Amino acid sequence: MTVWIKADEDVGDWDDRRRRITTALEAGVDWVLVDEADVARVRELGDINVAAFRTDGDVTLVDDIEDDDPAATPDAVIVGKDGEGDGTVDLPEDFSGSADLSTLRRDGETERGAYVRILGKEYETFAETAAEEADYTIVVGDDWTIIPLENLIARIGEETELIAGVTTAEEAKTAFETLEIGADSVLLDSDDPDVIRDTVAVRDAAERESLELEYATVLDVERIGSADRVCVDTGSLLEHDEGMLVGSMARGLVFVHAETADSPYVASRPFRVNAGAVHAYVRTPDGGTKYLSELQSGDEVQVVDTNGNTREAIVGRVKIEKRPMFRVALETDDGDRVETLLQNAETIKVATGEGRKAVTDLEAGDELLLYYEDTARHFGEAVEESIIEK
Repeated sequence: MTVWIKADEDVGDWDDRRRRITTALEAGVDWVLVDEADVARVRELGDINVAAFRTDGDVTLVDDIEDDDPAATPDAVIVGKDGEGDGTVDLPEDFSGSADLSTLRRDGETERGAYVRILGKEYETFAETAAEEADYTIVVGDDWTIIPLENLIARIGEETELIAGVTTAEEAKTAFETLEIGADSVLLDSDDPDVIRDTVAVRDAAERESLELEYATVLDVERIGSADRVCVDTGSLLEHDEGMLVGSMARGLVFVHAETADSPYVASRPFRVNAGAVHAYVRTPDGGTKYLSELQSGDEVQVVDTNGNTREAIVGRVKIEKRPMFRVALETDDGDRVETLLQNAETIKVATGEGRKAVTDLEAGDELLLYYEDTARHFGEAVEESIIEK
């Protein structure tokens, strides 16, 4: 899923467009859609995918789109504006898919897209026809209901990326959820910084998985010797109910809280999870795992809260130091035994049935929150094979 921002001449003068683009860049928008003359200007503002309207009166263009200046060459050319796509050039009411869309069939490295305002039933058909050849099909409704988008989602397959025009984050959420399939992307037309940020947040939330966490019973908490312990410091501030999933066995990953709470001995470090020994697994945003020893600055890890909501965070630093450890053994509801190693320190907190608890206070019989999946892992990927971990 991606978010595009509309920033062509319809938005206003260059100062108006620049403000909108700058806000979009800061918010994490994926694409900017501008007029062709603004491509190089956008690239000066930041690193982002740039799509450009090419307007020659209709959708049948024959000129090469490549420019001598690479900075002025868009990543995608969009046709249809000031042409048949937006009603500037009349489209027959009985349109049945016979329009010349030769631009979308041209060879070349630059991707092609079609822009269609849904002004009537014939424009739905026009969008379907364009989608057969277009890498991107942008559909915008002025006062439409959700029905035209449902129709297009149902009829257009994987041959194109369907992009729905929206003006609010609420409309973006609806577009991403329509027919439980959703549009692939949204084109946002708004100057409001809050709307832009909220729309990006909707994209992020739609892409994230929600995990079913469960409680396992603590069988034993044993003091063992020292081991190489890993602290994962992220480039994000973590909330009080957030942490990471780590464990000695990939099928049972224990929820370990971020160090968001102050203690009598040390200030909070709300960017840090004291995650365990170097051999342990940590869950990643793609549903895989990595060994804690593999993590390095720039990697992504999955952050999860106690309700199973997830998000991604960038690793800023990994600290590995020799520290005294506990071995924590757990039993799941179906009788499986899983374990992990955690540092013997009161600043390391886990989630129990009684609430947040220091690992130094854990006792047999406590209920500890974890993510359990009955599967093996090979290089971090789930596999269907018999693997014994003990």
